[in-house]
Amino acid sequence: MRSQGQVRFITISSRFQILGAGVAASLLVVWLGTIAAAAIAQVSADAEQASLLHREAAVAKSENRVAAYRDKLDDTTEDLRRRQHFIEQMVQAHIGDLPKDVKTGETVSDSTGEAADTVKKVSSVVPEARGLAAVEADQLAFVERLTRYADRRADAASTAIRKLGLNPNAIIANAKGGEGGPLMRLATSADGSLDPRFQRMGASLARMDALENGLASIPQVSPAHVAYVSSSYGYRSDPFTHAAAFHAGLDFPGPRGSSIYSAAKGKVSFVGRRHGYGNCIEISHGNGLMTRYAHLSGFKAHVGEKVDAGTVIGAMGSTGRSTGPHLHFEVRVNGRPVNPRPFLEAARNVQQKDS
Repeated sequence: MRSQGQVRFITISSRFQILGAGVAASLLVVWLGTIAAAAIAQVSADAEQASLLHREAAVAKSENRVAAYRDKLDDTTEDLRRRQHFIEQMVQAHIGDLPKDVKTGETVSDSTGEAADTVKKVSSVVPEARGLAAVEADQLAFVERLTRYADRRADAASTAIRKLGLNPNAIIANAKGGEGGPLMRLATSADGSLDPRFQRMGASLARMDALENGLASIPQVSPAHVAYVSSSYGYRSDPFTHAAAFHAGLDFPGPRGSSIYSAAKGKVSFVGRRHGYGNCIEISHGNGLMTRYAHLSGFKAHVGEKVDAGTVIGAMGSTGRSTGPHLHFEVRVNGRPVNPRPFLEAARNVQQKDS
């Protein structure tokens, strides 16, 4: 070692050199082992993936299914029965038991008798196809039960929405936004037509989904923790002119700066000032439903923010056309004000009773 013009020597013993070489060799072996293990794992994963893709490609070939129908009709029929049974079990696990009864007034078809006649006729004309005819009958019965299930849930949601003063048909119309995606044909015949029972099932499931999503977006949390409402929805004596005027929401009086909460899950669509409302926040809940929170003293949310029911979004104030600290709360459907009181008083009970 050279330092300030002087040279110093450090002697490393043979024992220390051997020890150092051993440590270096051990680290090299560990490193090589790690690399080898990773390579083996990668090769194994690639082999497994290739095997899986090969099996999937083999399953997907239509020739295999044709050969199965031609040469192993009984085995294929049993496979279809097991598959149908599996589908029904999955539905029961995630949805529950599907209705087997037919109620007066329901418009869902009942193909039980027709399916039994079909199985009987097929059995007499093409005995070897009896099993497939029976599987088809089971599938049609399953489709009709699922359609009844969807219709009954949709009717329950529709009743709940009407109790809250809203029009279920308007919610369904508003649920039809942008649509798209790959084309996936379901249960088509050889000529490309779709069994009307499958079409009806699809329409019923879509209606159920739209109504239940609409019901879930209805406000159900009080926007302010106060003891009473100082002014209700409807006509009243205006606090400034004392003439009759329409009041489009509810007024919640309270201390300046107290928290204001989102009444339902949604997305903040406006934060700022509006004429007469002062500082104002608006939240869109989907299906044309919007809530407005006015006369705020401060904001705790921003445009584009997604909020849950009960999220603090602002602070109570007296900005705009106001006589004192309070929250003016509105519920609007397609821009039209509706009475917020039924939402806040009945939403939870309605959903529990009618879902």
